[in-house]
Amino acid sequence: MKLNKTFLALAIASSFAITACNDSKPTSNNTESSAVSDQVAPAEANISEEQIKLASVEANKVFDEIYMAGVMRNPVFQTYLGIKDDYDKWFDLSAEAAEAELTIVKKDLATIAAIDESKLDEQTKISRKLYIQQLENEIADHQWRLHNYPVNQMFGTHSQIPAFLINQHSIANEKEARDYISRIKGAEKVLFDVVDNLKAREAKGIIAPKFVFPHVIRDSKNIIVGAPFDNGDDSTILSDFSRKVNALELDAETKSVLIAEAKAALISSLKPGYDKLVSYLVTLEKKADDKDGAWKFPEGEAFFNNALARTTTTDLTANEIHKIGLDEVARIHQEMTEIKNKVGFDGDLSEFFEFMRNDKQFYYDNTKEGKQQYLDEAVALIDDMKSRLDSLFLTKPKADMIVKQVEAFREKSAGKAFYQQPAPDGSRPGIYYANLYDMEAMPTYQMAALAYHEGIPGHHMQIAIKQELEGIPMFRKFGGYTAYTEGWGLYSELIPKEIGLYEDPYSDFGRLAMELWRACRLVVDTGIHSQKWTRQQGIDYYVTNTPNAVSDAVKMVERHIVMPSQATAYKIGMLKILELREKAKTALGDKFDIREFHDVILKNGPVPLNVLEGFVESYVASKA
Repeated sequence: MKLNKTFLALAIASSFAITACNDSKPTSNNTESSAVSDQVAPAEANISEEQIKLASVEANKVFDEIYMAGVMRNPVFQTYLGIKDDYDKWFDLSAEAAEAELTIVKKDLATIAAIDESKLDEQTKISRKLYIQQLENEIADHQWRLHNYPVNQMFGTHSQIPAFLINQHSIANEKEARDYISRIKGAEKVLFDVVDNLKAREAKGIIAPKFVFPHVIRDSKNIIVGAPFDNGDDSTILSDFSRKVNALELDAETKSVLIAEAKAALISSLKPGYDKLVSYLVTLEKKADDKDGAWKFPEGEAFFNNALARTTTTDLTANEIHKIGLDEVARIHQEMTEIKNKVGFDGDLSEFFEFMRNDKQFYYDNTKEGKQQYLDEAVALIDDMKSRLDSLFLTKPKADMIVKQVEAFREKSAGKAFYQQPAPDGSRPGIYYANLYDMEAMPTYQMAALAYHEGIPGHHMQIAIKQELEGIPMFRKFGGYTAYTEGWGLYSELIPKEIGLYEDPYSDFGRLAMELWRACRLVVDTGIHSQKWTRQQGIDYYVTNTPNAVSDAVKMVERHIVMPSQATAYKIGMLKILELREKAKTALGDKFDIREFHDVILKNGPVPLNVLEGFVESYVASKA
């Protein structure tokens, strides 16, 4: 595939799901360099507007070529982007591939750094600086490439393989069916590479805590349960493949041959891969301990500080973030107390938490009917919000979205809710996944805030709009910064209140409960990774300070442990957006338009928080 033809792929792009609101690895979380936050250099006086335009076009072409070259080195990411050139292949997880990629990144950095900034327009100057910093961070972070757990209860190749085949590998013809079979066969090497990567971490003393292993072993075994592995119902992957093949307009014999070949591949390739992974995990589990924080890693403190910088795109220290969390918890507790008094509850806040946590009126039955009722009401909330968007937004997404229950094979370990972005060509809508495995973890009073966060005006608005932007390079359209993305998601829980929603005090309590949860994350994440809190200390903090179910607390703490710093992004990002909005309001007075402000936030794509601040300052200056 020639790169100049890949621009068509943008129309069908969809990158990895939003992390932790989802079950995938996070997108790029680069902090901006000091250069990015500085004023960009003015163009030389003797450079004409036409020269600036031409140079900017050329620069953006280079950015896109580098981005697409990276895409074309990763067959899985190609599929996420709707490109089917290597539809029969997986990514290469070997150590050799990682070193080769580092060499390429260094070469790309030199190419971009050589572009003369003085000849670029303002937006392209920002793109150049952001791309330089992204690549610099990739190079710098190479030293931390083993400081993680590549398979865990939140995400990992063991669960990505079936999820990817089911949700991303569509089958429109016989060739694509055979590509699917090739991927089944290729999964063996991928899983063998995962084992090698785990061994490399073991050699450095980087082993997941004990609690991780039962989840990963169980989920891995679940993939090889059912036909053709035993006499049960069709296994997860076989069921998916058979359904897709049987929907094709092919003769019965061809369909039968394809399904038979898939069964053979599952037995000969997929099963040995998972067997080797499970066998190694069982052995590794015996060496695991209960030390939970990143502090236990080699140079753990330096690693965690780096992770915080990447996640928050700020220079806030672990102690500063911990303090912000404690302050926010105290503020939200006060607002909750006011609601408690408003509904006439006779007891203190902790007793009110118990009431909200346990009273049956706030939960649907853990039945098929109860789960469907939850999904139906979530759809109704989003549809209602859609009808109110004109008062808040000038720009709205073209892409549609749906609400879907998390699939059975991963519902036990997946988070309570996450979002998967759409393909802009309409071939795949945005999806808000609700995890309904445990209905006691999905109280109705949190339903509205959760739907607004994951759907509209939250992730769907932000991500669909960024994918539909024109005039910015692909790495900005399809990359991301967790603080920006999740900050917007949390901010989106507040927006509906400002237009009169959350009229039911219990629903408003639910909104506050969701915000409280994110404030507690600041406390617990830094507590575990910098203050040596135990898993149980983290759980106890959530249970004491929030109305959420104990199961929520357990999952959240376990998420903190395997994804250091990630959960700090939400509150830090939200606080920055609110700070910038207040500054704009104060500066502009009657000239302030919330719709214009939201355009400033959304129409430049994801950026570090300091860069976002610069955009808002420019907007204010233009209106003053």
